[in-house]
Amino acid sequence: MPTTSRYARDVAVVAFAQSDHRRRSDELSEVEMVMPVLHRVLDQTGLKTGEIGFTCSGSSDYLAGRAFSFTMTLDGVGAWPPISESHVEMDGAWALYEAWVKIQTGEADTALVYAYGKSSPGSVRDVLTRQLDPYYLAPLWPDSVALAALQAQALIDAGETDEAGLAAIGARSRAAAAANPHAQLRGAAVAQGDYQVRPLRTGDCPPIGDGAAAVILAAGDTARRLCARPAWITGIDHRIEAHGPGLRDLTDSPSTRIAAEHAGVFEAPVDTAELHAPFSSQEVVLRKALRLGGDDVAVNPSGGALAANPMMAAGLIRIGEAAARIHRGESDRAVAHATSGPCLQQNLVAVLEGEPA
Repeated sequence: MPTTSRYARDVAVVAFAQSDHRRRSDELSEVEMVMPVLHRVLDQTGLKTGEIGFTCSGSSDYLAGRAFSFTMTLDGVGAWPPISESHVEMDGAWALYEAWVKIQTGEADTALVYAYGKSSPGSVRDVLTRQLDPYYLAPLWPDSVALAALQAQALIDAGETDEAGLAAIGARSRAAAAANPHAQLRGAAVAQGDYQVRPLRTGDCPPIGDGAAAVILAAGDTARRLCARPAWITGIDHRIEAHGPGLRDLTDSPSTRIAAEHAGVFEAPVDTAELHAPFSSQEVVLRKALRLGGDDVAVNPSGGALAANPMMAAGLIRIGEAAARIHRGESDRAVAHATSGPCLQQNLVAVLEGEPA
């Protein structure tokens, strides 16, 4: 391990795979979308389904439009031999957290985590209103972009950014995505576009797309056997803000900061940060909470959620992308972040480190 682990067992991400993220007009099912990703991530380690100690998935039945839809995607995992399996109605980053806990308890040495979402069949802006308080806020029907615009305007009013600064974040993210074959929007030349809800333009908002991702976790010597340079999870924590956006300061994210402190982010410098910021304004908030003010950290070198934002998988992809950079030797200590809910309501932070060269 690169540092002394604060946990009972040393656990690492040893493999990561994802689909191409596109807005699909075809009738590709969730199973058809997930299966190739599962095959690729298993092939990276040489493991068979029966050699996985625990399987956990993240998705949304509400997004899919049918109850217990996640049981159908288990067909992509395989029905035999029987597996130890769980599911979270959250982004796959929280499924990874559950799998990490399972390994910490000693009940498994390896875990397969996957997540997926098909957003294109419906209106994501309307669907996400179902996350809001059902008595006071949901009846007003503020969609996800309108709420993000409130946060962006609060940042502008506080003098922490302006519309040009937001546009620069979007352009930088899509320019970074030019080298990412899985991204949906690539290249800085993508137009900023018209206002969606002031002050947010199209370029400040995430693309709507379908996609899937998967990672494999392994403990100790098993991780070293499966991967030449494992991405060790030396810290991980998640916290939550008050449910109502009106009850918190939208220009700050105390939950991200607290999660980062408990995960050990501030104990040593990081060289990479994969931030789950679906709106450009949210990157401003996260940079402040994670103390990423300088240019010495590569922020969203994959392009981030502004280049590809498959619902329920984008947070897991941030962890996977950070781990992949460590696998390739492009990073030594990275922070990965995932969020869920309106205006950065729930936040998960993980620190990943590689073995010294």
